[in-house]
Amino acid sequence: MSPRALAVAAHPDDIEFMMAGTLILLGRAGYELHYMTIANGSCGSERLDGGAIAAIRRQEAMAAAALVGAIYHESLVNDLEVLYELETLRRLAAVMRKVGPQIVLTHWPDEYMEDHSNASRLVCTAAFARGMPNFRTDPAQPAISVPVTIYHAMPYGLRDPLRRLVCPEMWVDVNDVISKKRRMLALHESQKAWLDASQGIDAYLDQMEEMCAQMGHLSGKYCYAEGWTRRLHLGYCAPEADPLGEVLAERCHRSDMV
Repeated sequence: MSPRALAVAAHPDDIEFMMAGTLILLGRAGYELHYMTIANGSCGSERLDGGAIAAIRRQEAMAAAALVGAIYHESLVNDLEVLYELETLRRLAAVMRKVGPQIVLTHWPDEYMEDHSNASRLVCTAAFARGMPNFRTDPAQPAISVPVTIYHAMPYGLRDPLRRLVCPEMWVDVNDVISKKRRMLALHESQKAWLDASQGIDAYLDQMEEMCAQMGHLSGKYCYAEGWTRRLHLGYCAPEADPLGEVLAERCHRSDMV
C-alpha cells in the first residue's frame, strides 16, 4: 500500500495558496494524495447565496483535487463556522482514521483569521485521537495505530496576526511545479471573478506566486518555495520522524535557526 498524505485546510483554495506545490511533489514521490477543506466556501460571493456559491466551490475544489490525482473529501461546515467544537471534531477524526495518513499538511497554528487557526487545531486533535478507541467518531471508524507527522504551512501573507514574519523549519523547492500549482488555483473560477473585479485581473494568482517567490528568497536557495514546520512529535510519531523531509530530501533546505 502506498503511503498517504492528507492536506486539510479551512476553505476551498487555501490548499492551492499555501500547500499545493508540496502536495504535488509528494504525489510524484508515490504518495496517495487526499484533499479536504473543512469549510465549504459559503461566504465566497457577494452576489450568490451561501448554498449556491458553496455548490460551485465544491465543484471547483473537486476539479483542483482531480488535477493532481488527489482523493476529495467533503467539507463539514459553512465558512466562519470552523469552530473548535465536538461535532466537527468527531467528523474530522472519522476522516483521519479512514485515510490513515503518514503525512498531514495543514495551516499554521495562529493565522490572520480564526477559520484557519481553528482548522489547524481541529486537525491536530483529530490526528491525536486517531488511536484512541474510546473517542467516538462520526461516522464510527475504528482507531488506528499509524504514526503521523503533522506539518504546518506558512500563514497566509507569511506573517502572524501581530504582523511578525514567520520563518519555517524548512523550505521545499516548488519551482518546477509552480505552473501546476497556479493551474490548480485558477480552477477556483468563482474566486477569480470576484477578486478580479476588486483587485485586478489574475491578482490572486499573482499573489500566490509572489508569496512562493518571497519564500524562495528567504530560503537563499530557491526561486519558488513553500515553507513548512513540523509539529512536536508527542502523541503523533517518533521524535526523529520527518517523512516529508526524507522523501523530498533533494528539494528541501532547512533553516539554520531550527
